[in-house]
Amino acid sequence: MKSWGFILGALLLGLGWLASGCASLGPRFDPYSTNTVATATNLLVGSVVTNQLSQDFLKVPDAPFRLGPGDRLDIEVLGDEAGPVATFIGPDGKLYFGLLAGQKVWGLTLAETKKLLETNLATYLREPQVALTLRAVESQRVWVMGRVNTPGIYSLDGPMTVLEAITKAGGLFTSRFSGTTEELADLHHSFIVRRGQYLPVNFHQLIREGDTSQNIYLEPDDFIYLPSSLSTEVFVLGAVMQPRAVAFKDQVTLVSAIANARGLAPDARAGQIAVIRGSLTTPSIALVNFQDIVTGRAPDIRLQPRDIVYVPVSPYSTLEKYLQLAVNTFVRTVAANEGGRAVDPNYQGTGTSIPIGQ
Repeated sequence: MKSWGFILGALLLGLGWLASGCASLGPRFDPYSTNTVATATNLLVGSVVTNQLSQDFLKVPDAPFRLGPGDRLDIEVLGDEAGPVATFIGPDGKLYFGLLAGQKVWGLTLAETKKLLETNLATYLREPQVALTLRAVESQRVWVMGRVNTPGIYSLDGPMTVLEAITKAGGLFTSRFSGTTEELADLHHSFIVRRGQYLPVNFHQLIREGDTSQNIYLEPDDFIYLPSSLSTEVFVLGAVMQPRAVAFKDQVTLVSAIANARGLAPDARAGQIAVIRGSLTTPSIALVNFQDIVTGRAPDIRLQPRDIVYVPVSPYSTLEKYLQLAVNTFVRTVAANEGGRAVDPNYQGTGTSIPIGQ
């Protein structure tokens, strides 16, 4: 098993969308619609892109299980009166058994490991026959965090779907007062990160509407996060001095949110700031000229809870790609922070302001 630090680093890598599936782009929204102004001159209007998950995600994984550090085994040499010996694979990926030197088994199947042990034991025994039993899987895990009853890191010891992982984590957290989960898990902003990339699984359709087309099979190190619906932050990411979640009080505007993030970075493109609103699988986007606002040529914009403000550092090639980049940055940042706190309660969190070309 790679170190937790490696896993967290992996969550921050990879900026592209999965080629087999992308988030749908909802209709553009007018950020001035809740303000007392008549028109907005800095918006773009465009089309809708269909949300689609690859059917491959719904297929039962057929790859054989491969061993890794931390996995626990019982090894028995048939005819040996000592019986089975409990052992495990060390951090170096090696298995230590009997008179044998460390056997490199990281990445081998059980059948391949059995053959390796029998071959090397033949130096000491005549035609040895080895029986292997996998007792515990520690090298392949998935993360289930947020508003579940038992958030944590769970062994991926066989094919597992999203719903099975949530069930393994005790199911959605239930309010002791109302007995429901409605106000506790924000399914519209729940997400999965795989190898640093956002998978556009619609948790609301999956859990509330029973849409099994969203119930994909998980892979090692997948990160599931179900945030609280009581959370009201505004997220300011990208080219700002201190990317962060800004607490939503009576009113948060674009100017105050960016001020809370310590202002724009020197290389920020103030004329193309994105405000993203709505479900992560069907987000709406508005492009705002922040320079016009701060120079008095346009009014400030009132934000809503859970809005994502993304400040770019270079021009975008398409609006869809720009939105994908912003959403991907958001989910990677949240995953890194929540994963860090799961490993170390004193983890201080991280911001994401990597200068990326759109």
